[in-house]
Amino acid sequence: MDKYGKLLAVDDNPAILTALRLCLGGAFESVVALSDPAKILSVMERENISVVLLDMNFTLGMNTGHDGLLWLRTIRKKFPHIPVVLLTAYGEIGLAVKGMKEGAADFVTKPWDNNKLLGILREAVERSRKVAPLDEVTMDYVHKVVERCDGNISEAAKLLGITRQTLYAKIKRT
Repeated sequence: MDKYGKLLAVDDNPAILTALRLCLGGAFESVVALSDPAKILSVMERENISVVLLDMNFTLGMNTGHDGLLWLRTIRKKFPHIPVVLLTAYGEIGLAVKGMKEGAADFVTKPWDNNKLLGILREAVERSRKVAPLDEVTMDYVHKVVERCDGNISEAAKLLGITRQTLYAKIKRT
């Protein structure tokens, strides 16, 4: 069985980190466990992390998921190619949707099923290893720029550094 690189598990509960090491250690080259999210970026700069499993709540007495979303945005900004799977004991659909919109690869609730968790992490790593064709990446970017310009083709073309006619032709091809 191929190992899936290094997993960074971030949770303020030491028992959760121990359980994750035990259940996922055989599938990954290593499981790097952190209880302090403030160390995430420095660890990711030093280690060749393949996937992050990130708890959603770190502030004592809070279960809104805002901590996890903040760290998700921070990770995605600095390491956009590394998938982040969110983990929480307070799983609600709204929080999951918000996490996915912020760029999470997936969402897992505690207590987790070991096989499902492993499958989700493996799928996230495999998806991140796939290289999208250049045309697809280009068109995704073009659509994001047009969306950011609220559909204003002239403004989008200007931002993209192309003519309106070229932009129309690109959009028409999709």
